[in-house]
Amino acid sequence: MYNYDNYDKQMLQERIVQFRDQTRRFQAGELSTEQFLPLRLQNGLYIQRLAPMLRVAIPYGCLSSRQLRKLASISRDYDKGYAHFSTRQNIQYNWPILEQVPDLLAELAEVEMHAIQTSGNCIRNTTTDQFAGVAVDEIEDSRPWCEIIRQWSSFHPEFAYLPRKFKIAVCGTPNDQAATQVHDIGLYIKKDDNGEIGFQVLVGGGLGRTPVIGATICEFLPWQHLLTYLDAIMRIYNRFGRRDNKYKARIKILVKEIGAEAFREKVEAEWLHDKDGSATLTQDEVERCKGFFTDPDYQELDNTNQAIEDAAASDLLFSHWLERNVAPHKKSGYRIVNLCLKETGVAPGDITDTQMEFVADLADKYSFGEVRVTHEQNLVLTDVRLQDLYVVYKALKTESLATPYLGLINDIVCCPGGDFCSLANAKSIPIAESIQRRFEDFDVQKNIGDITLNISGCMNACGHHHVGNIGILGVDKKGAEFYQVTLGGSSDRDTSLGKVLGPSFAQAEMPDVMEKIINVYLENRQENENFLATYNRIGMEPYKEKVYANAD
Repeated sequence: MYNYDNYDKQMLQERIVQFRDQTRRFQAGELSTEQFLPLRLQNGLYIQRLAPMLRVAIPYGCLSSRQLRKLASISRDYDKGYAHFSTRQNIQYNWPILEQVPDLLAELAEVEMHAIQTSGNCIRNTTTDQFAGVAVDEIEDSRPWCEIIRQWSSFHPEFAYLPRKFKIAVCGTPNDQAATQVHDIGLYIKKDDNGEIGFQVLVGGGLGRTPVIGATICEFLPWQHLLTYLDAIMRIYNRFGRRDNKYKARIKILVKEIGAEAFREKVEAEWLHDKDGSATLTQDEVERCKGFFTDPDYQELDNTNQAIEDAAASDLLFSHWLERNVAPHKKSGYRIVNLCLKETGVAPGDITDTQMEFVADLADKYSFGEVRVTHEQNLVLTDVRLQDLYVVYKALKTESLATPYLGLINDIVCCPGGDFCSLANAKSIPIAESIQRRFEDFDVQKNIGDITLNISGCMNACGHHHVGNIGILGVDKKGAEFYQVTLGGSSDRDTSLGKVLGPSFAQAEMPDVMEKIINVYLENRQENENFLATYNRIGMEPYKEKVYANAD
């Protein structure tokens, strides 16, 4: 992982001192609410429905066990003993007290963490695949490139006040787990015929009120020009992006209005000014950043283990967990372990202070002290020895972290919704729980198979409902909470946006609606066909007919 140098630490301390004074002045009445707004947003502080919310950056989803323990202690000392992992690989505290936030930020700084640029109209946390560096089919480890982008974008004076918030994702694997195509900028790592690394560059992706899949404006950008090309994109957006209407201010609207080709031409023209300028990357700089992401001290191990095979044969739940939650590793004798934070009755993505400390202990003992956060609001231990899997599984069971349904219908992605967010039209968490209870039988989940179900409480789409195989959106109908359903979304390489099933439903109807949708799939699927494949083959009509069969 990247380690802060003295400059990083000084910069962070100065920001904390600055925000402490800004908070004092606001509480003393020297700053108005309007004046304090951009200042608190620059430090990740929102005002939610019931209390402030602080969003803490987890760069490209990587945490050390020391950092996770600090997050646990902060949740206990400054919050209500839990925290929430978001779909951008960040963590959120829902109940901090305003006057204590500067102290909270000071504690984060002790472990090289902060909340800077997690909100506001700036470049947000750069995200990537949670398996970066350990995936079997990886083209290139994306973490060093994310770190290069992080250093370039942090406190960038030219891009501190963009027309709207800005999100970048980097993917280094053929299988996209970073929702790359629905980001303002999406970067796919590629190799040319000579084996040289470069990037396919997409712009104008995004969800929210106007969901758009990004358009490719450069098929292969040599790695040396990564930052100069990003600079050019940002300058064109900063210059031509709308500032008169926040709903039309995202780069996706600009690209859509002038066309991807016209946008590319503007970027290319701007890029010519600085293509070989001071931001051009050198091999030394890239190697410096790669030096923070070297392999741990792996052992030479066999890729089979009879004791694990025997345990799976005698323990059916462990066998299910192995099948669903454990992924192959690039190194023989190791596996990637996914911790599903979706226990029924608990808000998806929530984790308690004791669970965080427990995971930190497991990471130290079994995974070289590192934890990853996923876009699906789960956690990952990246480097677990095959021979330790049963011990790790039994340990996870003691803290309700061994639910074996990763990637199944109860592994729901869900924003905090109306229970917390002042922007939400409807609650999300109760909908998630009601669906989980309807499909609680694991045999039923397993029979349904791979499926993504995403829930958002409003059109801001923090739950990424547009790209769920099944998406649920909370809507307001004359003051009442209703839910619109979409089908056919995907955030994989073949990204697709879900289409609206039809009129929305009341909260009490949602479990029945979901069951009808699933039954249509089960009745129509062919051998080895998942939900998305069946939907793409049979289309929307069979689902409409079933769901609205008895409607007036």
